[in-house]
Amino acid sequence: MFRKQPSKPQNRIDSLIGVGTKIEGNVNFTGGLRVDGEVVGNVTAVSDEPSTLVLSEKARIEGEISVSHLVVNGEITGPVYVAEFLELQSRSRVKGDVHYNSLEMHLGAIVEGHLVHRSGEAKTVELKLATSKPAI
Repeated sequence: MFRKQPSKPQNRIDSLIGVGTKIEGNVNFTGGLRVDGEVVGNVTAVSDEPSTLVLSEKARIEGEISVSHLVVNGEITGPVYVAEFLELQSRSRVKGDVHYNSLEMHLGAIVEGHLVHRSGEAKTVELKLATSKPAI
């Protein structure tokens, strides 16, 4: 069985939501997105391409987040789904369940919700009833 290699995070920022900017509605992006302002809506990376979302300490997102790489130093209210790597920096505040594959959490980071590890492959176990054979 071949395992899918983790993608590398985007090293560049393609889009910026600046300080003082408030977006009400869903945001879909590719590549790298940095948020310094506020988003009220879901933030989703489109397609299966590697994506990186960076939230500065002044950033605030109220909605669901779904990306491959996430670096947080701001505030999130809502569920978070990170396919690969999540970094919670010291000023990060997350209110909601966090689903991740790999996690780095700095001293001072707060999560009010469940931390749920996402394994790369779904594992199922099939149970069968045992048959009894007479002893000989």
